[in-house]
Amino acid sequence: MSEGGKKPAKGQALAPVPPDFDEQTYLRLNPDVLVAVAEGKFRSGREHYEHYGRAEGRLAFTPGGLPRDRVIITARPGQADAAPRVPAGAIDAVQLSASGGLYVIGWVNDALDRLDAIELYVAGWSMAFSAAGLARTRRPDAEKALGLQQPHAIGFWGFLYAGQRLMPGKCNLVMRLKSGAELAVIVSIEPMEDLALRGIVLQQLASGHYPGPSYFNAVAAIEAGIGEQLVDFSRMLTRRAVSAPYIERFHQPGRALSGSVIVCLFGKPDYLILQQALLARQAGAGDYEYIYVCNSPELAERLQKDARIAHLTHGLDITLILLPENAGFAAANNLAASHARTDRLLLLLNPDVFPKAAGEMARHLELVASAPPAQTRLLGAALYYDDGALMHAGMYFEADRCPGFAMARREDLTLLRVEHYGKGAPAEDAALLRPRFVPAITGAFMSIARDWFETLDGFSEDYIFGHYEDADLCLRSLEAGQPAFQSDLRFYHLEGKGGARQSQHEGGAAVNRWLFNLRWGALAARALMGPSPSHEALQGDPA
Repeated sequence: MSEGGKKPAKGQALAPVPPDFDEQTYLRLNPDVLVAVAEGKFRSGREHYEHYGRAEGRLAFTPGGLPRDRVIITARPGQADAAPRVPAGAIDAVQLSASGGLYVIGWVNDALDRLDAIELYVAGWSMAFSAAGLARTRRPDAEKALGLQQPHAIGFWGFLYAGQRLMPGKCNLVMRLKSGAELAVIVSIEPMEDLALRGIVLQQLASGHYPGPSYFNAVAAIEAGIGEQLVDFSRMLTRRAVSAPYIERFHQPGRALSGSVIVCLFGKPDYLILQQALLARQAGAGDYEYIYVCNSPELAERLQKDARIAHLTHGLDITLILLPENAGFAAANNLAASHARTDRLLLLLNPDVFPKAAGEMARHLELVASAPPAQTRLLGAALYYDDGALMHAGMYFEADRCPGFAMARREDLTLLRVEHYGKGAPAEDAALLRPRFVPAITGAFMSIARDWFETLDGFSEDYIFGHYEDADLCLRSLEAGQPAFQSDLRFYHLEGKGGARQSQHEGGAAVNRWLFNLRWGALAARALMGPSPSHEALQGDPA
C-alpha cells in the first residue's frame, strides 16, 4: 500500500481519477490510507489514489456509488461549533479469532438519538453489526463520566461468526445513529485464539450489567442474532475437539459385557478412582465396561495413571478417551458412545453419581432384560442428596415470564425452566417413586438402548458446554413416539461436585436455555407444562 506500495509501471495507462471522487468513502473503505493521511504521509485520499491506489486496484467510489441519505459529520479544526455535535462514545476492544469469530464491545450515548449500526472497515474486508443484534448493557463508568441524570443502557457488545479466516489490522469503525450522525474511530483489531474468544464472549454474556432482571435480559440480548452466531461458532469448536481423540483401553480379554457406563469428566480427576472403588463393590460390576471421556486436556497424565491403577486394583474394564479441548457434554458423550462395545448405554452416569444400595448395578441389567422395551429404551433413576433426601424422580417443565419494558422490548420474554419431581422430598414417597412415563429424565443418570440412541442421532451438539441437552434428547424421543421412563432404581448424586464450573459456563447455560426455549417452547406450552402435563403419551400407568 501507500508510501511503499505498488507504483505504476513506466508507461502504464491508468484510469483517470473521477472528477467527483468521494474522498470520505475512499478513506473509510481504506483505513490504512486514513491512518497515512492522519500521519501526514499524504495530503488526501485523492493524492494516495492518484499515486498508488489505482495501481493497487483500489476502487474509486463516487457519491453516486453509495447511498447519500445520511448526515455525515466531519468535525474539522475551526468548524466544531458550526457542525452538528458528534455523539460521545468509545470502543473498548475489537477482537478477532483465527476462525473468524468477531467480538466488539464499547459504549455510545444514544439516549436521545438511538444507535442504528456499527460498521467495521478493514483492508480486504468489512462487516456490520445491526443495532438490533447488539446486546445493550449499563456502563456506570461512562454514565458517571458523562454526568447522565437518568440511567441508560449505553454499553453494547456484539458477536459475529464469519466462518472464514479474516486478517486483523487497523480498522475504521463507525458508530452510526438513527439520525445519520456518526462517530468514527480508528482501532487496532486484536487477534485471539478461538477458545479464548468464546470464553470472553460467554463471560460477557454472564457478567454484563443488564438493566432490570439481569438474567432474563441477558438471554433477551442474544435473541436477535448473537445466540445463533455463538451456537455456530461453538459447534465448529466442538467438531474440532472430537476429531482427534486419544484412546487408551485397560481391558481383560474375553470378558462378556452387558452394558457400557459412560462418564464425562471436566476439571476434577478425583472421581475416577472413587467411582471405580464404589462401583467395584456392586454385584454385577464386571458385566459393564467403563468409558471415561475427559474434556480437560491438562488432566491427561493424572487420569492415565488413575485408570491404570483402578484397573489393576479392581479388575474392571476401563476405556479412557482424552480430548485436546473442551468439546462439551453432548459431543463428549456422543464420542464415547461410538466407542462402546455393548448394546446398552448407561449414559451420563455423572462422576459424582453412586449406587444407593449394593445391588443397583445388577438390578439395572435385570430391569433392562425383563421389562417391556417401551420402559427401557430411555430409562431414568431416582437420585438422592447425600443426606438421604430425594433430589428428583424425573423432570417436567415450567415457564418464567419477564415483562419486556426493562430493555424496551415489544414483547414479554418467556423462558422454559426444567423442574425436578420431588426435589427435597422425604426419601420414601410412594407417589414420587412410582415407575411411570415422565416428560424428561436427567442426564446425571440416563440408560438408553444403543439403537434408540443412534436413531435419535445422540445428543444435540448445538448446546454449549452443558445444560438442556438431556431434556432436548428426551423431547426428541417423545416426538419419535418413546417417552422417557422413570424407574425406581436409586442412586446418590453429589450435585455439582463432579466438575469445575466457571463464569463462561454460566454464559453457555444462558445460550442453551435460549436455544431450548426456541426449539421446544411451542410444544411445552401446548402439552407439557407443569407436573401433570396433558401430552397423550404421558397419561395413565405403564402397562
